[in-house]
Amino acid sequence: MQRWRSWWSHPEFQRGLREMAAVSPGLAAWGLMTGVAMVKSGMSTVEAVAMSLLVFAGSSQLAAIPLIAAGAPVWVILATAFCVNLRFVVFSAHMRPYMMHLPLRWRLFNGYLTADLSYVMFTKRFPHPATDAMGQREQLAYLGGGSLFNWSSWQAASMLGIALAHSVPTHWGLGFAGILALLGVGASLATSSLRRVSAGVAGMAAVAAFALPFKLNIVVAIAAAVSLCLVLEQLRPPGAGAKSTRGNT
Repeated sequence: MQRWRSWWSHPEFQRGLREMAAVSPGLAAWGLMTGVAMVKSGMSTVEAVAMSLLVFAGSSQLAAIPLIAAGAPVWVILATAFCVNLRFVVFSAHMRPYMMHLPLRWRLFNGYLTADLSYVMFTKRFPHPATDAMGQREQLAYLGGGSLFNWSSWQAASMLGIALAHSVPTHWGLGFAGILALLGVGASLATSSLRRVSAGVAGMAAVAAFALPFKLNIVVAIAAAVSLCLVLEQLRPPGAGAKSTRGNT
């Protein structure tokens, strides 16, 4: 708790809160729609609340909900959620140098709170991990402020959607606002030719395989993009990958 209080009082914590507040409305709409979708799929209020708090990953929730409603095999549900959330493995690998000085419990806590937007904003604000205690405290304060606001706004909107699920018409198009927010996140991450190519391939593969049952087109899209990127990485001239990596950090 002492560590959290030291971050709370830091100016960077307040900055993280302010900057996240400016970009959160779209994700709040996404959270509201996710809450509505969970209840309308047949989940009980307790199940929907538990899923929102424990999973805290809108894209994998929305991918899993129709599978659960359709009675899909457990392995299909888990595989779909795992594939949708594979990006967090990349996020974790990138965030490792920023976090390894923390005790395990704080690394787990930050891992739970950190989401797409908070990760993007944090890495833009701090492209490189700090090398001294003051800089580390500054970085973690900013991450804490942004992540906490993002988590709070998402959960508040999701709980509101759960409570009002039977009163909110599905034709309001709340999901479209969330899609626009996620497109903004995706566009901000497309900082290299390889990333842009992988995003395009994933999109085309998802559309081509849309008719597959149980949302398996998502798995196909991820597999296609990852396979192509691995091939392109092998075809790169020696040293080109290192240069590109330095340019993207």
